[in-house]
Amino acid sequence: MSHHPKIQELKKSMKPFEVTDHQTSIKQLLNTLVPYVLLWALAYMTMSISYWLAVPIMILAAGFLVRTFIICHDCCHQSFFKSRRANAIMGTITGALTHVPFEQWKNAHNTHHASSSNLDKRGTGDMWIMTVDEYQEASLLKRVWYRIYRNPVMMFGIGPVAVFFIQYRFNVKGARRKERINTYLTNGLIASFYIGMMLLLGWQSFLLIQMPIAWLAGTLGIWLFYVQHQFEETYFEHDEEWSYVQAAIDGSSYYQLPKILQWLTGNIGYHHVHHLSPRVPNYKLSEAHEATPPLHHATTITLATSVKSLKYRLWDENQKEFITYKQAKDRMANQRLSVS
Repeated sequence: MSHHPKIQELKKSMKPFEVTDHQTSIKQLLNTLVPYVLLWALAYMTMSISYWLAVPIMILAAGFLVRTFIICHDCCHQSFFKSRRANAIMGTITGALTHVPFEQWKNAHNTHHASSSNLDKRGTGDMWIMTVDEYQEASLLKRVWYRIYRNPVMMFGIGPVAVFFIQYRFNVKGARRKERINTYLTNGLIASFYIGMMLLLGWQSFLLIQMPIAWLAGTLGIWLFYVQHQFEETYFEHDEEWSYVQAAIDGSSYYQLPKILQWLTGNIGYHHVHHLSPRVPNYKLSEAHEATPPLHHATTITLATSVKSLKYRLWDENQKEFITYKQAKDRMANQRLSVS
């Protein structure tokens, strides 16, 4: 893919798809939020018969909550509505439903887009990735902390609680006034929703439905974000060699999901297209992919192959691939042997 002569032309070829269709956006709001509310209510009503009966309904509701987040995500990129104000309002509402402060997330996420796969600009809106050399040179404490952070139980079990319930309730250092106010507003909306629902349904009943849905949606969100950039031969370069277009196509995967999951995740599996042009609304991503043959060469991962990415721990700059701790250890031993 990288040697494609017209790699810069690809960005231009996205222009026809960077068009917001208000009718489609409104339809998506309705076919996402209405089922979400109905499933939530159904889970609550079913609980009186049996909690286990409510579990599959909650799992499905979590899927619709992920879809709700994709709307918030599109609002961040100004691709859901034409009006900035409409994007900000809808982004704040869908953000509150998914426990995400719109302005804070938008700013961090735009940084992620501008620096994705750039080894010199890691640390904002992305996941912690160390190179083999950095890991070798790190203190014992830092290595232990990195291993804890990269552990799947931590990342997908405790991670969603730490991120969506705790981290996002606070403003980041040096946040501007608009961002700070939006975080307070989001916290206020979340608190009002929780208090109101607890008074209405009783706190136990509310939390027994709300927490599993929110946790599962958070886990799915982190998984999607993780797997779209962490696959064996992804793309990472230092600033001077880094290319935005190449990072989009070689550093983001095409996550080929079954149709129902593709729909619930708002086509975010077409991540290479999204990184190439964030202004393409989620409902036009598959169309943009199909219409652009060079994009068909993006790394394709499936549900089955994506599970392999759980063992990737460190980025090997020499081999340009993700490797396990064991592989890193073996490579370090081999280096020592060849030196001696």
